[in-house]
Amino acid sequence: MTAFDATEVRRLRTEEQLSVREIRARTGLGRNRIHELLRGVPAPERTRRPRAKDDLRTEAVALRSTGHAVPEIARRLGVSRSTAYLWVRHIPLKRDPEEERERRRAHSKTMADARWADHRRARDEARAEAHAVAAKMVGQLDERDLLIVGAAVYWCEGTKSKPWRRDDHVQFVNSDPGLLALFLRFLEVCGVDPAVPTYRVSIHETADPDAAAEWWAVKLGVPRERFRRATLKKHKPATVRRNTGDEYRGCLVINVPRSRELYWRIEGMIAELFRSAAERACVG
Repeated sequence: MTAFDATEVRRLRTEEQLSVREIRARTGLGRNRIHELLRGVPAPERTRRPRAKDDLRTEAVALRSTGHAVPEIARRLGVSRSTAYLWVRHIPLKRDPEEERERRRAHSKTMADARWADHRRARDEARAEAHAVAAKMVGQLDERDLLIVGAAVYWCEGTKSKPWRRDDHVQFVNSDPGLLALFLRFLEVCGVDPAVPTYRVSIHETADPDAAAEWWAVKLGVPRERFRRATLKKHKPATVRRNTGDEYRGCLVINVPRSRELYWRIEGMIAELFRSAAERACVG
């Protein structure tokens, strides 16, 4: 077989789009020799037999062109990795650097979750058991319990009078619905009429104060008409805020008008708690 023959075989394939059988008829060469000379030359479309997976192959090529790796292509198309590799090995993988970093982060998270799954499950079970034991210890609160707990909660989170600022009235601010509900129950035990307290949402100016007020009113079962104008916190671009999104409802301010005497009672309860704790420490 001369160089001219090889060139002629390739010309018959590329220009005249002949099949191997037709080239054999033209040249008299054997099948194996023709296949050897045509190595790397794609077969004409008209000579290809349709295959059941042709559509999948086309989709695999499209996925590879958009930066998908072989394992991802195999998983999406439901084929083996070896099959996916054969279909796309001629296409180099090119990914956007940020997409590649995100893919690696997601892969690392998946691997970590799988590695720590048993540990986390055991931890969650132990936590649930501890919760159950602690809840049983608390049991049903009576009025004395509510007075002690409520006074302590207020002294931690409520407004307090200072030597340089005398302000003997009860005002409680928090973002935890459970703590706020506990304080409202404390007010009831103290004899405060539920219609007396007023409410005000303190929230970032980028949020929706009206929606937040509606949510607090429903959550705590308090009258919406008792809500005063919201306090808006100014936005500071340099501050990285994590309390954003639909779940952010700001803080709720509970104010009890004409509550000087109640404040004094709270002071008295706290003073006695401190005295009792100190006395127990001295005895111990």
